[in-house]
Amino acid sequence: MGFIHVNVGLSNPSAPGSVEGVRVLVDTGATFSVFPARLLERLGIQRRGQRRFRGFGGVVTRDVGGAEISYGGEIADINVVFGDESDPAIMGVTALETLGFHVNPVDGTLHRVEMLI
Repeated sequence: MGFIHVNVGLSNPSAPGSVEGVRVLVDTGATFSVFPARLLERLGIQRRGQRRFRGFGGVVTRDVGGAEISYGGEIADINVVFGDESDPAIMGVTALETLGFHVNPVDGTLHRVEMLI
């Protein structure tokens, strides 16, 4: 299947009119979404704490906050990680599910899913 990249909109929930387009890697193995800290700061996303994450390089600590993401006509509030310069922009599984999409492993695209209440 390979890697899946999509273009998303990212904004501050307190100022949703200012949207930045970002190309992200869709990573169903990542819980949270990761964006460059400079982008999140430019959007005025506030740091609300820190979390520890396990990655290929071991355990790292990163600041976290909340942002608004849009894709495919859907908008959702998500948790975001303030990424280091070397961290790729990633849309994690919680954002994917909150937006109402899943990865189709056959064709490597995102498809809408019926949401459960």
